Parts: sequence; structure tokens; C-alpha cells
Amino acid sequence: MSKKIALITGASRGLGKNIAVHLAAQGVDIIGTYHSRADEARALEDEIARAGGRAVMLRLDVGDSAGFGELAQEVKAVLAKVFTCNRFDFLVNNAGIGLYAGITDTTEQQFDQLFNIHLKGPFFLTQKLLPLINDGGRIINISTGLTRFCSPGLAAYATMKGGLEVLTRYQAKELGARGISVNALAPGAIETDFGGGLVRDNPEINRQISSATALGRVGLPDDIGGAVAALLADGAHWITGQRIEASGGALI
Repeated sequence: MSKKIALITGASRGLGKNIAVHLAAQGVDIIGTYHSRADEARALEDEIARAGGRAVMLRLDVGDSAGFGELAQEVKAVLAKVFTCNRFDFLVNNAGIGLYAGITDTTEQQFDQLFNIHLKGPFFLTQKLLPLINDGGRIINISTGLTRFCSPGLAAYATMKGGLEVLTRYQAKELGARGISVNALAPGAIETDFGGGLVRDNPEINRQISSATALGRVGLPDDIGGAVAALLADGAHWITGQRIEASGGALI
């Protein structure tokens, strides 16, 4: 039986890297994308190879849709050359950036950048990759807890993720005929370098979030990598069109 293959955007660091490692531990082969840090990308390839898996990292700017066609061709070539197949099984739209700015201070340039990366990017990258996804496959769009609860300074970022959650439901509806399930996973606050490492490195912010979370702490990357792996396991295929929050019970 052939191994499953997952394509994960933004896989060289943070949550994307953790997702890749968790899936590889379940026997899933990885095609990942990275934006600029080729050293981190190669390090992930090596880490997964040492654990007995296979990973190939490809460069991609998710904020530039002009490059999506070329990326699809690269993926097609990698599937044939490395994995001796012509389609993959799982797409995880994870790549993203953070922005902390109030509504009155957010510039159009910042807004457009967030839109291109977090909403336009997943929309059209998924469109380009659909011919390469197996029928019966899965798509996971990484959203945020901030679409449910509000934290001042994150309006533009959360707005894009809100659009991504709507897109998730439409993808689930339209791709259901191919047996493809689509869900949005919404992390709460996580200790990573995302947004400058604010949650990880600021003890006061960390304490405030922990005190408002049912499980009494902020999230760790393994919490999200494990959740994605669970959603892509064989028993979860009947779940589709859902927003699933992984926040430890933040602000409930």
C-alpha cells in the first residue's frame, strides 16, 4: 500500500514544521514549501530523513499568486521523480505572517499583504493544486481563534482568517463530489516565533492568556501538529466543512 503524501505550505518553521514532523511520524511523506530560509528547509528534510521518512522542500511566496502555476509544475515533477506517483493526498494551507496594528493604524499595504498571503493565496494555490490532489483527499486551512474572540490590534489578520473559514465551507461543498473533505483548524495562542514571539517571550502576555484558558496554559506547537495529524488520520474523513478550534478552551 502506497504511503500518503502531504503538501504543507510554510513548513520550514513554526507550526508548519511541527505539522510536517507529526505527519512524518505517522508515515506520511512530505512536500513542504518555504519562503526564504533554505537552511531551515534543508534542516527539515534531513530531520525527516533521519527518522526514516521522505521530505522535499520547494520555495514559494504564498503572497504572489503569479508563481502558483510554476509551483504546481514543480510538485508534479517531484511526485513523479521522488515518490513515483502523480497525485498527493493532503493539502495544509498553513503559511502566514502576523501583524499587530489597530484599525486606525493599519495601512493599505499591510492589509493587502495579509490578504494576499492568508486569503487570496490559499484560494488560488488550492485551485492550481486541485488536479494533483487524489479523490478522497483532505484539505486543512489553518485559521485562528481570533475569528471567535477579539483581541485589539489583530483586526486585519483575523478578518482574513474569517474569510478563509468561509472559503473552507465552500470548498467542502464544491469538492465533496470528489470525496475531498475540507476543514479549518483554528489554533489559539501558541508559543512560537509567530508575531515576533510575543506569546512565547512575554511572561505577562503568557500569564494572561493562560489564566483565560480552560486547560490553564498557552498552546505549544505539538498541540497543533498533533491536531492536524488527527484530522488527517483515517478515521476523520467524515468530518468536513467544519471550523475546529484547538485553543485549550480559551475564553469559553
